[in-house]
Amino acid sequence: MGSTRDEWLVSGSNESKSIVNPIRDIVDGRKLEQNPEKDLISLSLGDPTVFGNLPIHEAIKQAVKDAVDTGVCNGYGPAQGLVKARQAVADYYSTPEAPLTTDDIILASGCAGALDLCTTALGNAGQNILIPRPGFGLYSCLAVPRGLQIREYNLLPDKQWEIDLNHMEQLIDTDTVAIVVVNPSNPCGSVYSRHHLLEILAVAERHYLPIIADEIYADMVFTGQRFFSIASLSKSVPILSCGGIGKKYLIPGWRLGWILIHDKNEVLKKEVISCLLSTTRKILGPSTILQAALPDILEKVPRSYFENTMNVVQANADAVHTELSTVPGLNPVMPSGAMYMMVGIELQHYPSLTSTVDFMEQLMREQSVFCLPGECFQYPGFFRLVLSLPNDKVKEACSRIRQFCISRYTSVK
Repeated sequence: MGSTRDEWLVSGSNESKSIVNPIRDIVDGRKLEQNPEKDLISLSLGDPTVFGNLPIHEAIKQAVKDAVDTGVCNGYGPAQGLVKARQAVADYYSTPEAPLTTDDIILASGCAGALDLCTTALGNAGQNILIPRPGFGLYSCLAVPRGLQIREYNLLPDKQWEIDLNHMEQLIDTDTVAIVVVNPSNPCGSVYSRHHLLEILAVAERHYLPIIADEIYADMVFTGQRFFSIASLSKSVPILSCGGIGKKYLIPGWRLGWILIHDKNEVLKKEVISCLLSTTRKILGPSTILQAALPDILEKVPRSYFENTMNVVQANADAVHTELSTVPGLNPVMPSGAMYMMVGIELQHYPSLTSTVDFMEQLMREQSVFCLPGECFQYPGFFRLVLSLPNDKVKEACSRIRQFCISRYTSVK
């Protein structure tokens, strides 16, 4: 053994080089300039804390203060998470149809951390995982560096973004390891009906595939809608349900999430659960202070807190849909939950725009309104709007979008 090096040649890993985040690649790769005469209105970031109109509940703050004051939460915790915190999650989410115990819960660094654990435990290089299109770029970020292939099944905008089940089924082969189902949806704001979830489960059951359920927006639905956890409907399909406190409790920066393991027929018990537990040992779980605060957060925050958030989001969705539906060449799809709306743009009517990325850049430059183009979600021809802003800013943004579009619209014979 020996070294023949005669200069500094320190290389980055191939895994890190293969990480691709469509949002960062598209947005950061461009020099976005705003109109200096207009205040910026950002409808791009899915962070409900940005504008300060949705303050966190006092019970959340108090829970953390109490956890700190105990003085016993400063050391390392179990890799799977503190027992009391896991018990609190199990109690909160357990139902007669999908019961949970402490052993069925794994705590993670946000919902993203939970999804990371799932993709690490389930797939090997050369295998594939099914994800939605349009969809959040995180799934490819997690899968591709490990050699997992991603296969994108289509969502149908004319059916409130339901899954194209035929297309999904055509993508499945012997190397498929799981189906990712996102409900409620980012970026679409869709909420799946009980019937549609049963259809999804039927596909998974036919092909003996587990489901990774991204349910970070669980219960965040509009008036008249109902959220069904897919695990509550499953008779045999194993479900790894990923969630957290980030969105519903308006604290995304706190990075506390979980996996709910639903394994009625003990399919995952053979290998996957032990793989999940092994993977948690890499980073030893999320902050013990936040874990200690979690039981009080789940118990003491009133339902009215969540209702207030969704009243704001729904009022904004109504305002955006009403306003943009009358803009020629725009086709907003009314959401049913989460905090997003996808808007189609008929580019053939806008000859000065080459793509929805170009739309984003020119809208920013002229009107100081920032939204994400559909290319960020593998779905050109649409753009995504965030709906958690103050209502006056949402209405002002819509007015600017209208002005921008009308000045460029051309009828096509």
